[in-house]
Amino acid sequence: MTRVAAVDCGTNSIRLLVADADPATGELVEHARLMEIVRLGQGVDRTGRLAPEALERTFAACRRYAAVIGEHGAEKVRFVATSASRDAENRDEFVRGVLDILGVEPEVISGDQEAAFSFDGATRELTGRDDLRKPYLVVDIGGGSTEFVVGDDRVWAARSVDIGCVRMTERHLVRDGAVQDPPPAGAAAAIRADVAAALDLAGQTVPLTSAATLVGLAGTVTTVAAIALGLEEYDSAAIHHSRISLDRVREITARLLASTHAERAAIGAMHPGRVDVIASGALILQSVMERTGAQEIVVSECDILDGIAWSLA
Repeated sequence: MTRVAAVDCGTNSIRLLVADADPATGELVEHARLMEIVRLGQGVDRTGRLAPEALERTFAACRRYAAVIGEHGAEKVRFVATSASRDAENRDEFVRGVLDILGVEPEVISGDQEAAFSFDGATRELTGRDDLRKPYLVVDIGGGSTEFVVGDDRVWAARSVDIGCVRMTERHLVRDGAVQDPPPAGAAAAIRADVAAALDLAGQTVPLTSAATLVGLAGTVTTVAAIALGLEEYDSAAIHHSRISLDRVREITARLLASTHAERAAIGAMHPGRVDVIASGALILQSVMERTGAQEIVVSECDILDGIAWSLA
């Protein structure tokens, strides 16, 4: 086995996986899986630049991750940066900071590369399961972008589009620097219109209605699943491979759109860093399920991090 460390830095969160990976057996033995909300993409949709305070939050998390990587003695490290750093004019500043802290240069990958990692991470362990039919459509709802990947044992087609929970919140729910609570009546319609346009774009590359199983990844999907399961606190084991119906997603989305910040924060399984963006994320999820025709979504806790780890092994 090879001990690897994978870092995924997105628009909203930065995550670390340290694991022993054995390609011969397909076994991934996890030693550490960490997540921090750093909101690297704060304001990027509006300014085109990474904000100084967002960079510092991200670098502080990198310093903590460096200590964990050293403690576990990872032999190989790969740092992948996604939507926000793709869009930013000053991404070189971000690259230099990460290199100084972790000793590896962050790879600002394309949306197609991000999609391929997500697909590998999410579906590798599904092989051989009789209850989940192929082909799979993997949907990774991030902070700044959403990836769509369809395939069976390999990727058939992939597309990344610029809709995400942070981007939609900042574009439609923020007024005078603050998120409106609850969202105004027209905001949900505006988000749906943006998502519909993005789905039209994704559908030019990815056959969105051809899959037998819809698999959902990342914090929006897992948080909606936690709410659907009635969890008092976040429980990864309970969430992993749970199945959430479209009707339940609609109920939860309507509840989140009608709620205040305090009401969302009071949900036991809600991470504090997702309180102001979860309504937008849930609306993206609902729109995706409606467009694909999926009556349920299979939720996976394995995602791009696992795909990055396998790429190192």
